[in-house]
Amino acid sequence: MPRARKHLVCLSETPYYHVTSRCVRRAFLCGFDRVSGRSYEHRRGWIEDRIRLLSSLFSVTLCAYAVMSNHYHLVVRLSPDESDRWTDDQVLEHWTTLFRGPLLVQRYRAGEPMSTAEAATLRDIAAVYRKRLGSLSWFMKCLNEPVARQANAEDGCTGHFWEARFHSQPLRSEAALLTAMAYVDLNPVRAGIASTPERSEYTSIRARIEGSYRASTLRGAVSRLSERREVNHFDVPMRPLMRFADEAEDPVEPMLPMKQHEYLKLVDQTGRIAVHGKRSRIDASLSPILARLGLSTEDWLRCSTAFRQYYRSGDLRIARSA
Repeated sequence: MPRARKHLVCLSETPYYHVTSRCVRRAFLCGFDRVSGRSYEHRRGWIEDRIRLLSSLFSVTLCAYAVMSNHYHLVVRLSPDESDRWTDDQVLEHWTTLFRGPLLVQRYRAGEPMSTAEAATLRDIAAVYRKRLGSLSWFMKCLNEPVARQANAEDGCTGHFWEARFHSQPLRSEAALLTAMAYVDLNPVRAGIASTPERSEYTSIRARIEGSYRASTLRGAVSRLSERREVNHFDVPMRPLMRFADEAEDPVEPMLPMKQHEYLKLVDQTGRIAVHGKRSRIDASLSPILARLGLSTEDWLRCSTAFRQYYRSGDLRIARSA
């Protein structure tokens, strides 16, 4: 019998969770359906854009993600204390990015004066929204429902698109966190749809290598969401993927317990190991990942901390030492 989510997600034990959600029956989130002969590849972008948006609106930080043909994986860090520190105005701004809210909220956001009773009601509404913005269940609801509606509209059908509720797995140690991240980033390689991590589209490791996970390069996702009318407005700072130990800009900022170039090597070495039941692995004859990218460890450290200078053309090769 399924357990209540409040018994599965316990922040006193760990803020980190591995989350998966799978399509029902034969439904495809993306990829190519051999039976119907249709391609659903464009739907991968729907998920990637939306998780970036929601991570900026909710007090949820993305550590890793991978969008597969009929399911996706997330590794997230929950920080409800962050949304607890937001003002009521900030909470309403975040929430109304996705939802219009009741008439009272719309009037307040339009600048209309509020009576004492209305102001009190507004504070109560903001308290409800604040709790939701720190909830993994609401994060997943706001991720899965719009995708289901879009997919059903595109397929001209109704009914369930996702298989039951999402699955969440607590990650109670640094080893568990890094293992889950590597597992998620290697999903396309293990499935045989990518030969190496850097060729794995719609994954966090590809975004990190390209520098496209950073806040300054995420505006394209917002533009696409606006075109699809998935947001009412967007006036909040974009949140990047969770930083590694050598990237943190603030000493009190939560960070992943490893340097980024060490993590790339970990993923590359893990991906070369054959796993029973998995289709593929990284070719053992290939050079190490930094060599494949044309970078030394020093080059990677330099370009990953000063990416605006080195990634201007979108070409990693320009970061090499002379």
